[in-house]
Amino acid sequence: MKSIDCAAVVSIREVVEGHYLLTLHVPRRYLRALPGQFVMLRIHERSVPFLGRPFSIHRVYTRGKHTLMEILFRAAGAGTVACAQLKKGDTVVLTGPLGSGFHVPGRCTDMVLVAGGMGVAPLMFLAEHGAMRPRKRRRVIHCYFGARTASHLYRLARLKTLCTEVKVATDDGSLGYRGTVTDLFLMDLPQFNPNRTALFVCGPDMMFRSMALIMRGSNLSCQVSIEERMACGIGACLGCAVEDEHGIYKRVCKDGPVFDITELHW
Repeated sequence: MKSIDCAAVVSIREVVEGHYLLTLHVPRRYLRALPGQFVMLRIHERSVPFLGRPFSIHRVYTRGKHTLMEILFRAAGAGTVACAQLKKGDTVVLTGPLGSGFHVPGRCTDMVLVAGGMGVAPLMFLAEHGAMRPRKRRRVIHCYFGARTASHLYRLARLKTLCTEVKVATDDGSLGYRGTVTDLFLMDLPQFNPNRTALFVCGPDMMFRSMALIMRGSNLSCQVSIEERMACGIGACLGCAVEDEHGIYKRVCKDGPVFDITELHW
């Protein structure tokens, strides 16, 4: 059983309409969190929502003697709307870090990140880890970031400081390539050597389905971080089960949320 902690809200701000960046003061052990892991968050002493909500870890860092964790989320349902109404000094209850993180193979010299919308949340954490490596061992980080419109390319400036190159796609053509981020990535796919490149993907379900089709014709390794509704976050309730390629159900919270794209049935 993972530890349950109380964490204080340091700040919360709306980064674009309906989307929020929450910063929490957390125990120091969260510095060991891996990109791709998540936390279950519940508002302290609130009966509604009763159950916690899963959130990808967006960033963990120190400021002075404090350890801070950032969560990037969209206010969509009752639970996330309640989280958007938090104020500085409020207390939340965290369980975590939970689940599996991304694995970067030792042979990998090129990391390719493909993010759709809020899928940038765990991938930026991964980019930050990659950028912290010693210069002689640093990997080339390519990022493909897609959203509906330019205003929804959250924290694009931050991404550009972490990655070697960033290419963007918007549905309306307001910035970068007009179309889907998977189509943008597909145009560059031949340039990546499967022997030294690892691909990491996070975004909406339709994006995963597109990437699964693309990967059928490629030898690139591809890891996906998927989201499902969760009640417990520790594998007990089976509410987040997904079907694998053999028809066996796996728990996103316990067996994931990071999977090889070939493991799952799309």
